[in-house]
Amino acid sequence: MVVQPYLYFYGRCEEALAFYEQALGAQVVGKMRNKEAPGDFAAQGEAGERIMHASFKVGQTTLMATDGMPNQTPVPPYSGFSIAISLENPAKGKKIFDALAQGGEIRFPWQSTFWATGFGMVVDKFGVPWMVNVENTQP
Repeated sequence: MVVQPYLYFYGRCEEALAFYEQALGAQVVGKMRNKEAPGDFAAQGEAGERIMHASFKVGQTTLMATDGMPNQTPVPPYSGFSIAISLENPAKGKKIFDALAQGGEIRFPWQSTFWATGFGMVVDKFGVPWMVNVENTQP
């Protein structure tokens, strides 16, 4: 079994994918626009340019993304979860945290804690909540 987050960006998916490539070193694996759907499912005009489905890898994890269905009403901001990133290198953790924070909101500033060499919580500029954690390797 594989569990994968599926993120909705409501017209900003292309921008989000580019942001995650820069901030996280993500690699876009695939992307399909609404106009590329078969038959009656294909949308035209501006709706056709929107991303129906994309997948991207961050480290060993594949996440999925979309602009949503044409004419879909955006839902309220994400709540009730965070996407956690675990790293071994504190400098890399801080770099990723800072990149995700650009244009976003820091919920827990980057710092060392009793469980981590470095930890921080941020909601990025697309409303996606992240936790960046560098485990404490010292007992």
